[in-house]
Amino acid sequence: QVQLVESGGGLVQTGGSLRLSCANSGYDFGDYAIGWYREDPGKGPQWISCIEPGSGSTRYADSVKGRFTTSIDYVKRIVYLQTESVNAEDTAAYYCGAAPWSYCVRGEFRFWGHGTQVTVSS
Repeated sequence: QVQLVESGGGLVQTGGSLRLSCANSGYDFGDYAIGWYREDPGKGPQWISCIEPGSGSTRYADSVKGRFTTSIDYVKRIVYLQTESVNAEDTAAYYCGAAPWSYCVRGEFRFWGHGTQVTVSS
C-alpha cells in the first residue's frame, strides 16, 4: 500500500526557511516521481515541484524557482522540500504526491499524503 507522510510544517517568519519531509513507503521508489503542491483555502491547489528518483531531474513552478529546492534521501526514502525566503504567499497546506513524471509535472498525482501546514508570519 502506497503511503506518503508529510512533516516539517509550522510557523515561520517572513524571510525564514523550513524543510518539509515526505516519507515514502509501499512501492518501488523508482516507479514514481515525487512532487509537492500546496493549497490555500482562498486560492486552490498550486503545483510546486517534481523530482524523478531515477535521474534526479527536477522541475519547479516559477513562483518558487530559486527559493525552494527538492531533494531525495534514497536510504531513508524521504523527499525534502527546502523552502527559503518565504513570504505570506507561501502560507498553505503542503502536500507531497506520487505519479509518473509526465503527470507529476502537470500536478496530476496518483497518490498523496495528508499534508503539513506552513504559516508565514510578518
